[in-house]
Amino acid sequence: MIFPRIITGLIGIPILLFLIYHGGLAYSAFVATVCILCLYEYGVILTLGRRPVRTWLCVMGGGAMAVFVALGFPAQIPFAFMAAATVLLEMAAKDASIERLALTVFGACFFGILPAYLGPIRALGSAGRAASFLLFICIWATDIAAYAVGKTLGSHPLAPALSPNKTWEGAAAGFVAALVASCGFSTLSRGTLPMTEALALGVLIGIFGQLSDLAESLIKRSVGVKDSGAILPGHGGIMDRFDSFLLAAPLFYYCLIIFGLGK
Repeated sequence: MIFPRIITGLIGIPILLFLIYHGGLAYSAFVATVCILCLYEYGVILTLGRRPVRTWLCVMGGGAMAVFVALGFPAQIPFAFMAAATVLLEMAAKDASIERLALTVFGACFFGILPAYLGPIRALGSAGRAASFLLFICIWATDIAAYAVGKTLGSHPLAPALSPNKTWEGAAAGFVAALVASCGFSTLSRGTLPMTEALALGVLIGIFGQLSDLAESLIKRSVGVKDSGAILPGHGGIMDRFDSFLLAAPLFYYCLIIFGLGK
C-alpha cells in the first residue's frame, strides 16, 4: 500500500500547493469540493452501517453551507433552509425518525462548515497564504510523525475504543513535530508569521489536528468501517485525508483573527 500512497502524494501535493499559492476562486472551489465529497462519504458510510440519514439532503444542504463559508459568507441562510427542510421531511414521513434528522443535520454542519474554513483562512489579507501553508505543513508533519513513531515505538493506546492503532507515543511525536514545523516555517518565512504566533498555532494544530482525526474515527467506528472511501489510492477516502482539519481549521482561523493576522 505504500507505493500507491506515495504516488498519490506526488501528484496531489504539488496541485494543492499551487492552489494555496494562487488562492482565489479556484482554491475556494477546491475547498468546497472537498467538503461536498466528505458529505457524500459520510452519507455512504452511515448507510453501509445501517444508520438513518438523508444523504442527498446532507450533501445538498451541507454543500451549500460549504460554498458559502469557503467564499467568506456566513452559513446561516443555507443552514436555516436545510434544517427546516429536514424537519419538514421527517414530519411528513411515515417512518419519522429523530435520529435520521439529527444525523443528517449533524453531518451537513460537521463536514459542510468546519473544513470549509480553509477558504477564509487563505483569504485573510497578506498573511492568508503563509497561514495556509503553515496549517497544511504542520498537519502533514503531525500525521507523519504520529504514524512513524506510533508504528515503531508506540505501546500505550491513546483511544482504543476509537482508534486502536493510535498511541500516546505517536500523539506526543505528532505534537512535537507540529511545533518544530511551525518554528521552522516562521524562520524560513522571514517574519511573515512571527515566531510567537507561529508556535501558538503549532500547539493548536498539534492538539486539535489529532483530536479531529479521532472525531472522524468516532464516526467510522460507530458504523463499523475502516476507511471512508477509496477515491485516493493508499489514503482511503477524502474524509480520511482531510479529517485533521475538521476541528483544527475553524480554531486556526479564529486564532489568526485574535492575533491580528487577518488584516
